Amino acid sequence: LYHCPCDNYLEDNKKLTPRRDVPSYPKYHLSKETVEALRLPTFDAWQWEPNEMLSCLEHMYHDLGLVKEFNINPITLKRWLLCIHDNYKNNPFHNFRHCFCVTQMMYSMICLCSLQVTISGFDLVKSGKNNITYINARTELAVRYNDISPLENHHCAVAFQIFSQPDCNIFSNFDPEAFKLIRQGAITLILATDMARHGEILDSFKQKVDKFDYADEEHVTCLKMVLIKCCDISNEVRPMEVAEPWVDCLLEEYFMQSDREKTEGLPVAPFMDREKVTKPTAQIGFIKFVLIPMFETVMKLFPQIEEAMVQPLRESRDRYEELKQIDDAMNEKKKSESLTMGGKKNSVFCQCMARFLTGTNTICVSAPVSVEHQSGALRRKVNWSCQPHQSFPSLTSSC
Repeated sequence: LYHCPCDNYLEDNKKLTPRRDVPSYPKYHLSKETVEALRLPTFDAWQWEPNEMLSCLEHMYHDLGLVKEFNINPITLKRWLLCIHDNYKNNPFHNFRHCFCVTQMMYSMICLCSLQVTISGFDLVKSGKNNITYINARTELAVRYNDISPLENHHCAVAFQIFSQPDCNIFSNFDPEAFKLIRQGAITLILATDMARHGEILDSFKQKVDKFDYADEEHVTCLKMVLIKCCDISNEVRPMEVAEPWVDCLLEEYFMQSDREKTEGLPVAPFMDREKVTKPTAQIGFIKFVLIPMFETVMKLFPQIEEAMVQPLRESRDRYEELKQIDDAMNEKKKSESLTMGGKKNSVFCQCMARFLTGTNTICVSAPVSVEHQSGALRRKVNWSCQPHQSFPSLTSSC
């Protein structure tokens, strides 16, 4: 497996990508249109450069009142955001832009549903490989965390290593007990993004949603876990022109991983195998059986997300099903044409063979086929790419 920083646990802060000085992080003025667009799940992150996205993130923290409520030093916030950005890897999918999209989707859900929770930097230094790969390869990371969500555990460790740097610790004004609660909450949410726990977390939420109690800490924690899961895999909520490039990026990352797994002789998940996956087949099942059931469950608690989030998912599912039907029809047509051509070739071959065996002196159609027959100890090779009216010897004629 190729080396990446995730393969080795970061023992000290020196191994983190050091933060850049704040002056290198320009403050972009966000227009009124941008500020309004940031609140919507339709926001197009492809149009923005990293420094612009950092300014958008900074705006979100101020807009939600987090900077004021938690007495966060604005300069420390800048440094923290920079450090998060600089510790992301340049993967096709799991990169800083993905982090921004997850945070922005959470921000839009907070605005849409009047919530007051948020998270950022949840999959720092992600390598572009998933947990199964680390476990199958028996990497140091998997061994360290006993095969239990190794990547997510590592993300937690890196996040709090960043917090341990005084100039990047946005929680420096918290008392020890409050910081302990923040730490436990962040760990809980980051670990919830492990898709191996998807069924467990969603089933737990389904049991609570009909009688949801905001005064019950367990209920609220479960809600936050489901919300971060929704945001983590929310690309199909966005418009097609925004969502589809993310599918391409994810498949590229999957295929890179599966290619390396094949080289290393490791098991390959079918949904990551470039020889078995198409874009429609990859998305239909994911949207139908993962995204829609989860978002529809959240919709029971927040009906306002139906138009903005659930309906786009249904439309995306329908679009990919139409694409699959088109693909299936084209494949069936190719198969039919192949069979038809094969039948014609077989028919020509049979005609030629019949003429040859009967000693007929003419043949009306040439065929690019070579046939060998055995006659005693001699072997005769006849080329059937012949011209009309060419004479052929019978089986009894001598060489």
